[in-house]
Amino acid sequence: MPKSRANPQADYIGRYWSKTDDGRILCELCPRGCKLREGQRAFCFVRQNTDGNMVLNTYGRSSGFCIDPIEKKPLNHFYPGTPVLSFGTAGCNLGCKFCQNWNISKAREWDRLADQAGPYDIASAAYEHGCKSVAFTYNDPVIFAEYAIDVARACRERGIKTVAVTAGYITDQARPEFFAAMDAANVDLKAFSEDFYRKITFSHIKPVLDTLRYLREETDVWFEVTTLLIPGKNDLPAEIDSQCEWFVNNLGPEVPLHFTAFHPDFKMTDVPATPSDTLRRARQQAMAHGIKHVYTGNVHDIDGQSTYCAGCGELLIERDWYSLGSYRVTPEGDCPDCGHRLAGRFEVHKGTWGGRRLPIMVS
Repeated sequence: MPKSRANPQADYIGRYWSKTDDGRILCELCPRGCKLREGQRAFCFVRQNTDGNMVLNTYGRSSGFCIDPIEKKPLNHFYPGTPVLSFGTAGCNLGCKFCQNWNISKAREWDRLADQAGPYDIASAAYEHGCKSVAFTYNDPVIFAEYAIDVARACRERGIKTVAVTAGYITDQARPEFFAAMDAANVDLKAFSEDFYRKITFSHIKPVLDTLRYLREETDVWFEVTTLLIPGKNDLPAEIDSQCEWFVNNLGPEVPLHFTAFHPDFKMTDVPATPSDTLRRARQQAMAHGIKHVYTGNVHDIDGQSTYCAGCGELLIERDWYSLGSYRVTPEGDCPDCGHRLAGRFEVHKGTWGGRRLPIMVS
């Protein structure tokens, strides 16, 4: 891999594709399986048939770089309080009508991708700014997998962790290489209904559930799960019960689950914002099913954002939005009161980044 690939790579030939008998190329990265004739773009818009090759035309291009708190991804059990260098590109392989980052994930104008940086540029910037990790976020890193993997490899050489914030819509073929490059992930489980996935995200739920099971059974990647609760769409108690039952049976009780609040956006501006009571009710349901670490997001809820011991119930990590208060976790993640090990990745001291959001230039 070159030490820098800072310029846009309009001719970067990607992986995960094959040629078909009728002269098209088949994208094998995501379950859509787009078949492209010469010049055609895939659903994600960033992968294109150019001269009979699958070209990724966002390699080395970003919609911007920003240092965030790790809890914003959201990851509450992955080096709490530490700064993470976050970036994305453009496009997406889902078509969510409620997309909260639609100006990036639905972008079609390449001039939005004004920031250019190669893998080693990004790793060096993270190191120089004291970031514990780099997050591929804002749009789904699955669609720029080759770029994300190269960045992750460069980061590991500098001792920097990497985080994928993803919907988990990826094929069995591409899944192993992608997640082998990651240290942590937050997976969006959009709902627990095939009807929701098909009508509102233009995708299917099974590949996402397969990804979650794969992370649990086949990898050492630390992962947490997020569900954005949308009034009248995926917030019914019966659906949440079904989701939580599947969650415990397939992922176990100590994988963190985040319920976050929807706000009207993109093509669902007619749907009201999620009431705080809906999030609190969903959290109580999940805890009643035995899930030990359930969080609320996009609302002010200190109790729902703080971490408690799964053994004795004592407060271990206090959170007020993205700022940490009390931090009572040993370096191994043990509770100082009962010795129960808190699932996740921890350090001796809490991070002190707080709720800051710091845009930076990387080049």
